[in-house]
Amino acid sequence: MYNSLKRLTLLSAIGLMACSSSPTGRQQLLLFSDQDMSTLGAQSFEQMKQDQKISTNHKTNAYVQCVAKAVTSHLPAQAGFKDWEVVVFDSEQVNAFALPGGKIGVYTGLLDVAKNQDQLATVIGHEIAHVLADHSNERLSQSQLTNAGLQITSAALGSSQYAQYQSATMAALGLGIQYGVLLPYGRTQESEADLVGLELMAKAGFDPTQSVELWKNMAKASGGSQPPELLSTHPSHSTRIQDLSAKIASLPNYNIKRPNCL
Repeated sequence: MYNSLKRLTLLSAIGLMACSSSPTGRQQLLLFSDQDMSTLGAQSFEQMKQDQKISTNHKTNAYVQCVAKAVTSHLPAQAGFKDWEVVVFDSEQVNAFALPGGKIGVYTGLLDVAKNQDQLATVIGHEIAHVLADHSNERLSQSQLTNAGLQITSAALGSSQYAQYQSATMAALGLGIQYGVLLPYGRTQESEADLVGLELMAKAGFDPTQSVELWKNMAKASGGSQPPELLSTHPSHSTRIQDLSAKIASLPNYNIKRPNCL
């Protein structure tokens, strides 16, 4: 009993010391350093580049790189890494992701649903928002407090043992669908990424109204059955569109030169 109480007191103290706020003002528990998270993100990204086919289509790569650069060029310097890296994966998955450490992956299947540069910027902005809002750190920290992620995190940070915990680490970073372990972001985090991402793409000069059109396309792509991977843990289409529409109405005119990535 004494040991349990002592452990609970210690965890409570850690929680108080690590309390932070998300970009929307929501309280978060973040136990890991920016460098720790960047290390996990970089390890996972290198593994993905080995495991999955990378697109060699010059036109596709130039297009995705242009949209991603337009969004990231308006971001402040990030702690834990210097540059954003973008890779296009040759896959029918309707998906994209961004990892701590500035790693962005876009699947070619997404380009069949994100019909223009503004819609692609919506998705990239959303995924970058997960990184800026420390959502992976938040999820790992929650697991740490329940002791579920203790071994995984400590071992994964040691590169020699990373492979042993690859699937679980990938899942914790939001890549569970690709690796067979489902540990999705919560709906609160997804909604937050929607709104923060919308502001990111608008600040970069993209048309925010196209975000609504993107999610309409996503709804159509689901065909009324299982949604695309990108939507599997997100709020409902109607909720998302309602929230985005309200956010669009409140956005200022950033007066930024419109990117031309077509």
